[in-house]
Amino acid sequence: MYLEPEYTKSRITDVGFKELVVLPREIDLNEWLASNTTTFFHHVNLQYSTISEFCTGEACQTMAVCNTQYYWYDERGKKVKCTAPQYVDFVMSSVQKLVTDEDVFPTKYGREFPSSFESLVKKICKYLFHVLAHIYWSHFKETLALELHGHLNTLYVHFILFAREFNLLDPKETAVMDDLTEVLCSGGGRGGGGGDGASGGGAGAQNHGKER
Repeated sequence: MYLEPEYTKSRITDVGFKELVVLPREIDLNEWLASNTTTFFHHVNLQYSTISEFCTGEACQTMAVCNTQYYWYDERGKKVKCTAPQYVDFVMSSVQKLVTDEDVFPTKYGREFPSSFESLVKKICKYLFHVLAHIYWSHFKETLALELHGHLNTLYVHFILFAREFNLLDPKETAVMDDLTEVLCSGGGRGGGGGDGASGGGAGAQNHGKER
């Protein structure tokens, strides 16, 4: 359903995100990554919250997108099979902990970013992609009923183009949504129609029987 032209053209702005995601002059790369990653986290969290009442342990018994199933790995590296809402809760709690950790996302003048910062940003982006993909795959009908598909498309385009600009997502990771990405992100991410709402701001998987 999310690939139907009448829905893919919906945006809340026709801004060209391809230009918007480029690192501005005089801005430190890590600062730019930190600012945008934090913003994407908040907006993905907000977008998921609009359909969270429909994403239940009964309705979504696994964190699945197409024929790919995602598993959570705990701090000891142990694989945890969980429902979609449990997985999303793990993601949001984990990312919230990172973006509010002054040692990882420093906000005070003079504090330096850790050497592992880029790899942590990539990890966060992977998790946020899983959540967005699940919303499209399992809850697009509800998103449509709430007339929030324009918001979802806009967020997805901005997020994917930003991740592409800084190589934050493995193409193998995002392949499951390549059909949507190709449609939404062609032409720099501009939509083919007007908006439908007010403007907003800015793991492991098993695929075809192969775990990754």
